[in-house]
Amino acid sequence: MPIPAAISLPGIPASLLEALQAEARRQGLGLLALVGGAVRDALLHHEHRDPWRGLPDLDLVVEGSSERLAHGLQQQLGQERVSELRVHGRFGTVELVVDGVLLDLAQARQERYPAPGENPVVEPGPLLEDLARRDFSVNAMALLLTPDSGAATAALPLSMLLDPHGGRRHLAQRQLMFLHPSSVADDPTRVIRAARYAARLGFSLAPQALDQLQRTLQAWPWRWRPGEDPASAPPALATRLRMELELLLEREAWAVALAQLQAWGALVLLDPLLQQHHRALQRRLRWAARLQLPLLSALVVGADAPLELAARLQLPHQQQRWLEELADFQAWLTKQVLPEAWRAWSPARWCEALEARPWPPEVVALAVCLQGPCWRPLLRWWGRWRHVTPPCSARELMATGLQPGPALGEALRRSRLQRLEAMR
Repeated sequence: MPIPAAISLPGIPASLLEALQAEARRQGLGLLALVGGAVRDALLHHEHRDPWRGLPDLDLVVEGSSERLAHGLQQQLGQERVSELRVHGRFGTVELVVDGVLLDLAQARQERYPAPGENPVVEPGPLLEDLARRDFSVNAMALLLTPDSGAATAALPLSMLLDPHGGRRHLAQRQLMFLHPSSVADDPTRVIRAARYAARLGFSLAPQALDQLQRTLQAWPWRWRPGEDPASAPPALATRLRMELELLLEREAWAVALAQLQAWGALVLLDPLLQQHHRALQRRLRWAARLQLPLLSALVVGADAPLELAARLQLPHQQQRWLEELADFQAWLTKQVLPEAWRAWSPARWCEALEARPWPPEVVALAVCLQGPCWRPLLRWWGRWRHVTPPCSARELMATGLQPGPALGEALRRSRLQRLEAMR
């Protein structure tokens, strides 16, 4: 079957591409190109018959001022067609909605890393340098809109495809290839991104990429090591790593992605114990999904040092508090519950024991996810027993002559416990 000479972009109005081309020419800007996932997915669809995954956000790069291009486009088309425009001046990017399509418009940039894992130093640069700073060759392709591609429809000729890193070849091989020998050392979050794409697209790491990943992890080139102050970890092993993990857990088939990370030996980026106990990790996250807990908390809780990992990733403060309280909860179970004949405890006894202390329900649910001793009654408390109410309301008891105060509260507590005892 012949490969089409042009790549169609379903859902993108031809008038939108023409307007972008015309405004870039009017302003005398440099190259304007469609980049990133839209190019990759369009090639997968048209050359390899992958299902069309729907219209993604469109990423465009321009050699010149993205802000000036966006404002000029709004002036030419009017606010009815350009319904939203948000400028992020610090990053040289603009978000705008044109004809109902979300565009991310960025100024072409080049970057250098002052040290492995640190945030890069970014400055304006040519389009080819912008492609060179990306994660994988399949995401480092561009479809040129200028010079004029002659697009009269929402299709772009393959002759306008820029592919300086062999991304088209790697698409055919369904492989992810890093762009540079230091790609993983510069930005280890690319490893998490690789797992995301592996899960979403069914790709694998190219042999050279896997070799780079494993050699980098063995060398550990970053200035921070596990056991050191979490606050001193570089951003790519801290907040940026957390953001990639959140995307993986929220948007991808996380069981597949985590299995890939384990197979590559990459979970040591988080904690060696997570790498060793992958089955327990998968089980924990399945329980967390069932109990509607944040999956990242359930991932972190199985680490050798969960509090340190949570601090390094800068989990939300509430989730960090759950992990702190979980350590106290587990100590309480070990010292005060397990020595007793807890298997004979009634629902009422469990409720009294758990509710006499200020444990948040999420802490008990995390203990369930760990599948330690007592997890079955803890699960019953989480899912059923804690929701049991007294058979009579406070108003009904007051109608019998009880006055508001401690006596009324004690009566409500006893009647609830009686109902729980009947649930044996």
